[in-house]
Amino acid sequence: MNDYTGIEASSQKLSHADGSPMRALVVDDEESLADLVAMSLRYEGWDVKTAHSVAEAMKQAASFAPDIAVLDIMLPDGDGLSLMKSLRGVHAGLPVLFLTAKDAVDDRVAGLTAGGDDYVTKPFSLEELVARLRGVLRRAGAGVTENEHAELRVGDLVLNEDSYEVHRGGVPIDLTSTEFELLRYLMRNPKRVLSKANILDRVWDYDFGGKASIVEIYISYLRKKIDTLGPPLIHTVRGVGYIIKPGD
Repeated sequence: MNDYTGIEASSQKLSHADGSPMRALVVDDEESLADLVAMSLRYEGWDVKTAHSVAEAMKQAASFAPDIAVLDIMLPDGDGLSLMKSLRGVHAGLPVLFLTAKDAVDDRVAGLTAGGDDYVTKPFSLEELVARLRGVLRRAGAGVTENEHAELRVGDLVLNEDSYEVHRGGVPIDLTSTEFELLRYLMRNPKRVLSKANILDRVWDYDFGGKASIVEIYISYLRKKIDTLGPPLIHTVRGVGYIIKPGD
C-alpha cells in the first residue's frame, strides 16, 4: 500500500467553471496501476472511474461522462487506439492521454497520429502524469484553475508547469527532469511536511522500488541550485521528511 498520508490537492486546483470536479476515466489492465493513478487524481479533487478492458471502459462511459481518458495501448480485449475512437463516438472530442511501454516508439507515434492528445511512457512518475493531464485539459479549454497562469510560487521562487522554467529572484535555474518533478511536488504542497515515502511514490517511477536515500540525494541537488540564491526554502524536519516554505 502506498503511503499518501498528509498529501493535499494542488493549490492550482483544476475544476469546471461551476466548481464541479474534473472527471477522468482510467483504463489499464494492471488493476494496481489503474488504482494508483485514480488515487493520485482523487487527491487532486477529481472524480475518477477505472476500467481494465475495452468492454468495461465502454460500460463506464455509458454512465460516466469523462472530461479526459487515460488509456493503456494494450488491453486484453482490444487496444487503446480503437477504444479512443469508440469513446469519442459517445463523447465527441474527448481528450485522451495514452500510456505506452517505454520502448514502444511505434505505439506513441500511432497514438498521436490517430488523434491522441499526449502520451506518457511506463514506468512514469505520478506527479508527471497528473501534470500532463492538467496540461491536456488546459489546452482543450476543459477546465479552469484558481490561478489562470500555470505558475507555482514559494517566496521568490517561481516554477512554470507549462514552460518547465524555474526562476528565483529573476535568476533562471537549470534543473534535470527529476529535479524539476521533485521541486514541483514540493511547491504544490507548500508549508506541508512530505515524507520520503510520499516523495518516492509521487516523483519516482511507480515501480521504482528504490531506497529513500535517493530522495536525500536529490534534495541536496535542489538545495545547491536554489538555496544558494537566497534564504533557505527547503527544510528538513528530522524524522519526518521535507518542507518548502518562504525564507525568513
